[in-house]
Amino acid sequence: MTPVTYDLDAVRAVFPAWSVFRSDAGAFYATRRGEMLTDQQIDAGLQRTVCADDLADFVQLLQVQEGLR
Repeated sequence: MTPVTYDLDAVRAVFPAWSVFRSDAGAFYATRRGEMLTDQQIDAGLQRTVCADDLADFVQLLQVQEGLR
């Protein structure tokens, strides 16, 4: 059986403002690079860090965050 691979480099290329990684437990994480969010931005739904258990949900979270800008 071929192991499932994830192209995090492709995700990084699409979302360069985020530091993207996968935890040892297999969850996907992204943290904003060098950006401090204001209380207003947080109230509007922006998050400093997002995480998801699968790649599709992870990319969707990042797209939502970028759409809130």
